Amino acid sequence: MLIFSPQKWPFAAQAMFAFILGAISVLAFAPFELGLFSLFALTFLLHLLWFTNSVRRAALLGFFFGLGLMGFGVFWLRISIGQFGGVVPALAVAITLLLVFIMALYFALAAWLSSHLKGRHSKSIFMLVIFPACWVLLEWLRATLFSGFPWLSMGYSQLDQPLAGFAPVVGTYGVGFLLVFSAGLLNVWRLLWPPVLFACLWVAGLGLSWASWTEATGEPIKVSLLQANIAQEDKWKRDMLQPTLALYQSMTEQARDSDLVIWPETAIPAFDSQVEESLLQPLHQMLVAENRDLLSGIVIQKVDGRYYNAMLSLGISGRESYLKRHLVPFGEFLPLKSLLDPVLDFLQIPMSNFAVGEDNPPLIKLAGQVAGINICYEDAFATDVMRALPEATFLINASNDAWFGDSLAPHQHLQIARMRALETGRYLLRATNTGVSAIIDHRGEVRGSIPQFTQASLTDRIQPRQGMTPYAISGDWLVLLLSGLMLLGTVLLGRSGTKVGVTLDKAHP
Repeated sequence: MLIFSPQKWPFAAQAMFAFILGAISVLAFAPFELGLFSLFALTFLLHLLWFTNSVRRAALLGFFFGLGLMGFGVFWLRISIGQFGGVVPALAVAITLLLVFIMALYFALAAWLSSHLKGRHSKSIFMLVIFPACWVLLEWLRATLFSGFPWLSMGYSQLDQPLAGFAPVVGTYGVGFLLVFSAGLLNVWRLLWPPVLFACLWVAGLGLSWASWTEATGEPIKVSLLQANIAQEDKWKRDMLQPTLALYQSMTEQARDSDLVIWPETAIPAFDSQVEESLLQPLHQMLVAENRDLLSGIVIQKVDGRYYNAMLSLGISGRESYLKRHLVPFGEFLPLKSLLDPVLDFLQIPMSNFAVGEDNPPLIKLAGQVAGINICYEDAFATDVMRALPEATFLINASNDAWFGDSLAPHQHLQIARMRALETGRYLLRATNTGVSAIIDHRGEVRGSIPQFTQASLTDRIQPRQGMTPYAISGDWLVLLLSGLMLLGTVLLGRSGTKVGVTLDKAHP
């Protein structure tokens, strides 16, 4: 389908083009949500890689694509490192670029591996088998190694596109595989079968979007999400504690007719013991008398001195807590603490030495139902969220994206939350400090939201749901296993000396 000849370009021009392709892929994600940009960017990247005979150059092209995607897509990290970590702007940018560089290596490895396996295989096999499988395996690896960084996985870019219909079946990585597979089909378009298969695939996605994988259970619940809009630079100041708590209490009083009120991550900027008598006990008694529940972020400290990023429930359903398990490296804990402890002292990030919570299902009973709880970054990991299933009838994500200012990050995070709701077939309630707070239904659609940097509450009725989507049952293992088997098959056939897939490419010169 593509008519230009990148093999004739100087390699510097090819590398720059790959960088541009990565950069424009950011437009496929929130807040832009131009999902087709990722399809066409991957189409052109595949075209570049096919005509690259050098494995080393293929790796460099993948690296530059990753630099463009990550460089423009997550450059907001400099805000939390610089503005809230007490680091001079130049060093904050340098640290962010180092992370971007490391993330780009995963894209380089995917391109290197696919080029290495290309061998004697036909163009169709490379486009539709080798590269999609390599891409998915390396995306999963990026989300897994060293605590993982799954941000901007390509599947998220299709949330409002036809391929999103496959999310409850194969998850984000499966959608990403189908996206890269679709890009491969565009590269062999001159044959008869690729456009037919492309149309069938995307029409099937549209059809699946109407499928109902879970069913309603129980009566609807009236919920209120509170967004107090406390500036991050003020959040942990001692003289701000009482005004902050007074504000949340006042907003809670205004939501008196709601069955459940949710405060965001660390809405109570203190240890639980510091506010037990002055806040928690009176608030609990009031909620019991009013026959309703409240869930709030707080820091819970144990007798051994360790403290946890937690969500605490108060009210008619009793007092329970969930302690966050998947912590953010450098923001909430320090890897290799004995070696890197001076880093935390240098960055000066408040409350940055949390302990890891117990390995228990993240479940809390609220408003007569069982809620699956996750805190901030945890909703970027589908496996963490699905630990609450099948018991949970709805999901709650409490976050504080004030760390990232007025950037792409809060919008990208909302997009991730929408995917978790779609994958699990559950409503997801997202309560944040400065936005974007939202109520998301079981199809991943936003029912209502509060704009960033706005002090407001969001109230609506949600429908608890039960049942398991196919993806909630199989997880990522089905897609990963199939991708691994596809690569193994190409390796074995390649070693046999057979020209694999040549009959599929007869229309190609």
